[in-house]
Amino acid sequence: MINENKPVHIVGAGLAGSECAWQLAQMGFSVKIYEMRNPGPSSTTTEAHKTAHFAELVCSNSLGSQTDYSAPGQLKWEAEQMNSLVLSSAKKFNVPAGMALAVDRERFSKHITETLRNHPLIEVIDQVVEKLSDIPRPAVIATGPLTHSTLALDLKNHFDDEFLYFFDAIAPVIDTDSIQTEIAFKADRFGKGHQDYYNCGMNREQYYEFVKAISLARKVESKDFEKNTPYFSGCMPIETMIERGLETPRFGPMSPKGIKNPRNHQTYYAVVQLRQENKEGTAYNMVGFQTKMAYQEQQKIFRMIPGLEEAEFLKLGSIHRNLYIQTPKKLTPFLQSRKDPELFFAGQITGVEGYFDSTCIGIIVAKFVAEQKRNQSFTAPPRESAMGSLLHAITEDNDYFQPTNINFGLFPNPSGLKIKSHEDKRQKKALQLENAKKAFSIYLSTINE
Repeated sequence: MINENKPVHIVGAGLAGSECAWQLAQMGFSVKIYEMRNPGPSSTTTEAHKTAHFAELVCSNSLGSQTDYSAPGQLKWEAEQMNSLVLSSAKKFNVPAGMALAVDRERFSKHITETLRNHPLIEVIDQVVEKLSDIPRPAVIATGPLTHSTLALDLKNHFDDEFLYFFDAIAPVIDTDSIQTEIAFKADRFGKGHQDYYNCGMNREQYYEFVKAISLARKVESKDFEKNTPYFSGCMPIETMIERGLETPRFGPMSPKGIKNPRNHQTYYAVVQLRQENKEGTAYNMVGFQTKMAYQEQQKIFRMIPGLEEAEFLKLGSIHRNLYIQTPKKLTPFLQSRKDPELFFAGQITGVEGYFDSTCIGIIVAKFVAEQKRNQSFTAPPRESAMGSLLHAITEDNDYFQPTNINFGLFPNPSGLKIKSHEDKRQKKALQLENAKKAFSIYLSTINE
């Protein structure tokens, strides 16, 4: 039997690591969490992080939809039942974003940092971990897609030189005062009434001038080790979309569907949306405009957007390489190394994509670690649930494994339902959500006992 009094060692205080540490500490276990980004002189950072706070959001400030009829919304409902620290913090420091849960990232991450550093059962160790052998067991590796290079090499050796990479891209952030609000307008799609987003409309001529300028812009060249690395579709740079066809952005982040200017009821050929970045509303980010264009090119081209002619950029877009494990081949269904059963993995490094998806893997792994320490059998979240579907997606045998986030395609199909119309599709999703809630509620009652 594993000693229940031994602390759990967690490497990485991102979303998954922070949530995992919180969950274990709330269950009464001692936790030591290692974080290389810290306020001291020994701090080590990454190409994307800007602060020493835990759970820092480096791309968008949105944790996705919180509607009760969406797959991400169901994931949040389940996390709420598990008393998620990340979710409660996000709700505490939310900013207007329509049906999405967006946060003031500075206050959000600072709150999580203070909560964990002040928890009586959590010890924070401000140092870089370079080797798996440096960490006592049981251990959870939650270092995310920007794992320190030395540890990444050790992980690669542990997994017999098999590791996978993909690119992640960051969208620009704009000073609110520099948005020309007599041109840009507040509205949400289909007149939902939230009006949380600024919208910058384009006619056909403006759109084509804009996308052609992006296609001709100077891009940041990939380093040799980054070449032949694919993009995850959820964070695809705008220029990569355009390479697939000049019209592609109009069916993605620049879709004008359902948007009208409330001042004159005008519709547009394409629309650029801006989402509030912080609580004060002093900054907005460009939705879907991740990019690897050179900085000077970004400023020149993005100021072609109506309403952004005088935009002041608080942060410009950038790109970095992420990594993840080939989880179905290298980890057990309970996210342990097949070589070392006391070595668990959590978060984006396991092949989930998205802030909150990563958080939920931290919740799941905390439960598995607790069961192992208590010498209990592992109990995975039910397959019908959002957490169970996400876990199944990254652990089922798959020769073409790639990162995924929660979506209805991961849920099991309701039995006996035949899809013949749009109404059938809506009914299917409703049943999937109903089944998920029922199954997860039973699971909760079982583990609580």
